[in-house]
Amino acid sequence: MFINFSDIPKNQNLFLDYLYEFVNVKEYYKHNFRNKENFPQLFKAISESRKNRQIDLSAILKNQYSTLQNISGNTLRNIELLNDEKTIAIVTGQQVGILGGPLYTIYKTITAIKLANQYNEKYEGYKFVPVFWLEGDDYDFNEVRSINIFDSENQVLNIGYKQEIEDDEAKLSVGTINFDESITDFFTQFEGILRNTDFKIDLLLKLKSCYQTGKSFKQGFKELLFWLFDEYGLIIFDPQDPKVKTILKPIFKKEVNDFTIHTQKLIQVSAKLEELYHAQVKVKPVNLFYHTDDGRYSVEPVEEIFKLRRKRKQFTKEEILNEIEEHPERFSPNVLLRPICQDYIFPTGFYIGGPSEIAYFAQVTPLYDFYKIVIPVVFPRSSVTILEKNVGAALDKYDLTLNDVYLGLDELKEKVISGLSENNLDKVFKESETEIELTFDKLKENLFAVDKTLVDASARYKEKMLASFSELKTKAIKAQESKHETTIRQLTRISNLLYPLENLQEREINFAYFYNKYGRDLISKIYDDISVSEFEHQVITL
Repeated sequence: MFINFSDIPKNQNLFLDYLYEFVNVKEYYKHNFRNKENFPQLFKAISESRKNRQIDLSAILKNQYSTLQNISGNTLRNIELLNDEKTIAIVTGQQVGILGGPLYTIYKTITAIKLANQYNEKYEGYKFVPVFWLEGDDYDFNEVRSINIFDSENQVLNIGYKQEIEDDEAKLSVGTINFDESITDFFTQFEGILRNTDFKIDLLLKLKSCYQTGKSFKQGFKELLFWLFDEYGLIIFDPQDPKVKTILKPIFKKEVNDFTIHTQKLIQVSAKLEELYHAQVKVKPVNLFYHTDDGRYSVEPVEEIFKLRRKRKQFTKEEILNEIEEHPERFSPNVLLRPICQDYIFPTGFYIGGPSEIAYFAQVTPLYDFYKIVIPVVFPRSSVTILEKNVGAALDKYDLTLNDVYLGLDELKEKVISGLSENNLDKVFKESETEIELTFDKLKENLFAVDKTLVDASARYKEKMLASFSELKTKAIKAQESKHETTIRQLTRISNLLYPLENLQEREINFAYFYNKYGRDLISKIYDDISVSEFEHQVITL
């Protein structure tokens, strides 16, 4: 079953137009992802651009994979293929959230894998490999430190590693943060919430082996992805590798040398987007960060000097260029320059992204011309709600659809209970309120003729009456809900499981909840059922 994204709350108009009215946004994107007839021309351009490039991606990846064991033949073959001029990468990426973050991490990964497999069958002469870019240079510890899962009462619970940090604290790249003994506390809480199932013990053992004292957020995330997707040939890439940063020196230097030109164009595009849609990312003069032992700092130009934001350190232009040459590992791109770095390294034909990534690509497109890099197709990731059979049965019982659930719990309860009750309380009270308003309007006309001061008094009496009326309505609704307590409990369960925290399930819940119930079959079931060609929100029944 599929649901049009325009029927789901909170979707931005830019994302909706990208999916359904591309003509409205074509000036912000190089490719229409639906125009497959243009893909061969893109593949040829990518292959041509690689002929003069001397990047030994296979060697870099073999070194990055040296700590992993039992690498699948599919992955090893894909690593070798990356040095072939006829290979096209299908890339996705994500912050290295604990236990993989929300479910959409799983879906975007499967989208990349499945698209690569489909195109390997469709386009002769080219090979397609799926790549996951570990966004370890990001600094948002608060965003990656916790997950949401359902408890035994189907309530959403947040479990976090350590406490959130204040905004003004120094922020290290999360990929380099190592877990201390507090990871044990995280798993103690996690284990206590997970239901006892046939898969619980093995799941916990695996997760604890990935996430343990001394390992980093990035390492744990990488090992988790490896466990889930290595058999499918997924390549997991670490851009924090010093060898990778060395390759990126020309990009970093060009950003410093030409930032005024880049920034002017980015500001123009962003301003236009703000008028029509929204600009996902705030444009900064220089799209680089500088890393020290105590944090990651934005590089900010002031006249002829390059300063670090919130830190007493500065460089002349010559000094910062020399720093890039001697210590490229100390630099990283921001969100707008990251796609440039990614596609400078990889022969990227497709970038798999969700609504946020699609939005910031609208801003970043001009940079590809500045850096003379072939821009990939921005391909929408698959979007999924998992519908368990017992939850589906509950929907059928009350004659509900997911569209009803997306209206929110209050409206869901009102719809169902009013249908069960002999009287529609909401309708009755609304009609009565209207009658009161009309009565006082008629009374006011007559009072005006008798004594003008009585008009104001009538308004006060009306407000008192409506307030009492509202209080009566609240009590009546509570009484009605009490009468239908079992129904309310079932509707709350439906809402929590399918639209947790009034957001898409994929944006809130971690995969472990479902894996704990269904085991390894969960991944293969999603892989088999997920569509990469519908471009609508999909419901997968388990």
